[in-house]
Amino acid sequence: MKILVIEDEPDIRRNLEYNLSREGFSVSGAASISEAKLILNSDFFNLILLDLMLPDGSGLDLCKSIKADAKTESTPIIILTAKDDEVDRVLGFELGADDYVTKPFSVRELILRVKAVLKRGTKKREIVEVERQFADLKIDVDSHEVHVDDKKINLTALEFRLLRQLVDRRGRVQSRDQLLSDVWGYSSEVTTRTVDTHVKRLREKLGPMGKYVQTIRGVGYKFARTPD
Repeated sequence: MKILVIEDEPDIRRNLEYNLSREGFSVSGAASISEAKLILNSDFFNLILLDLMLPDGSGLDLCKSIKADAKTESTPIIILTAKDDEVDRVLGFELGADDYVTKPFSVRELILRVKAVLKRGTKKREIVEVERQFADLKIDVDSHEVHVDDKKINLTALEFRLLRQLVDRRGRVQSRDQLLSDVWGYSSEVTTRTVDTHVKRLREKLGPMGKYVQTIRGVGYKFARTPD
C-alpha cells in the first residue's frame, strides 16, 4: 500500500518515511502543498499523512481540495499538527479527515492508527441493509443518509459509523475503548480523544435528537433505549 507524507519538517518526514517503509508501505514525501498536489496529480495513494502548518498554506485547505476531487475523495487522511486546538480538530473532521494526531507523537502509535484506518477501509459491505428509525431520527445505512424530522443531516463517514453503532446498541453503554475498536478499528494501545470530539459534534448536528446520545460518567456513552 502507498502512503503520502506531507510534512515540511525534514526530520519528521524522514522518520515517518523510514518507519512506514519498515512496515512494508511504499512511502512518498512532500514538503509543501504545491509539491503534494504535483505528486497527487501523478499517483494514487491509499492514505495521506497531512501536516496542518505548511510553508505555502494551511493543510486544512489541502484536505478540503483532496476531499472535493472525485479522484481522491475516498483517500483516508490523518492530520499531523503541533496545534492542539479543538476548532482545528473539529474542522479537520468536518472536512473529511479520519484522525488527528498532535505533535510530538509516538511513531509506533501513529503506525497503529495508520493500519487501523486502512483496515477499516477494506471491510466488506453488508449485502442487505435496512433503514433504522428512532422517533424523528431516520438512518438509511445503504445510502448513508440521516434525517431528523425529515430534514437531511450532513454527517462525515466517521460520524455516521458512530451514530449507527450507538443506535444499533441503544440502551447499552459503550466504553470509549469499545467505540475506538468497533468504529475506528483501533486497539487498546491507541490513546485518543477523538471519541469525545466526535460525540460532541454528533450531538450538535442531531439537534433535538442529540439529547438521546447520553454520557455515562466514567464509562462512556449510550443511545437511549426509547424516545420517552
